[in-house]
Amino acid sequence: MRSLVRSSLLLSLSLFALTACGADESADPDPTASTASSGAPCSYLPDGQAAKEVELPPEEPVSADAMTISTNRGDIAVALDAQNAPCTVNSFVSLARQGYFDDTQCHRLVVGFVLQCGDPSATGTGGPGYRFADELTGDETYPAGTLAMANAGPDTNGSQFFIVLEDASLPPDYTVFGTVDEAGLQVARDIAADGNGPDGVAPASEVVITSVS
Repeated sequence: MRSLVRSSLLLSLSLFALTACGADESADPDPTASTASSGAPCSYLPDGQAAKEVELPPEEPVSADAMTISTNRGDIAVALDAQNAPCTVNSFVSLARQGYFDDTQCHRLVVGFVLQCGDPSATGTGGPGYRFADELTGDETYPAGTLAMANAGPDTNGSQFFIVLEDASLPPDYTVFGTVDEAGLQVARDIAADGNGPDGVAPASEVVITSVS
């Protein structure tokens, strides 16, 4: 039985890596952006058509300690890690302040694993029209409550993010930029408890982000 569970998880991880965002997987990584977490200005490169028009985030990171993801299912309070992921937090805050996440659906649920949001098109392929580099140490872990970026390969971060529902054994390929508080994690778990809809991907009950502030 354990081998079947492990196989299912590995399949989920494979699908996660391939479908996490709409960035062009063939795009060359920005050779300078990997230094962003060491104090260099952030670099955001144009990438495809934006699912919802926004301006690029500022090159000089704007930090925030906490934000609240308000949804039709309840509020999810998050503590942001601007020290270790300054450019990721900068992008998230910029998108939030521009209303990018407002009235968007969380489009992907893997029960017992992750809830994924941040694509205004709700297709799993939408992004903000730019990409930016990973902020990784190689020692990342993904316990329950982790807030991390979805991607389609190295340095293809955009707007899609996920909340880890239960401790997950993921490779250290996804930038961690915050944590969800216990009450917010319970909101996400309650969403997962409803299961998936007919497509087997989206949550059974529509989950709409009304604002991020």
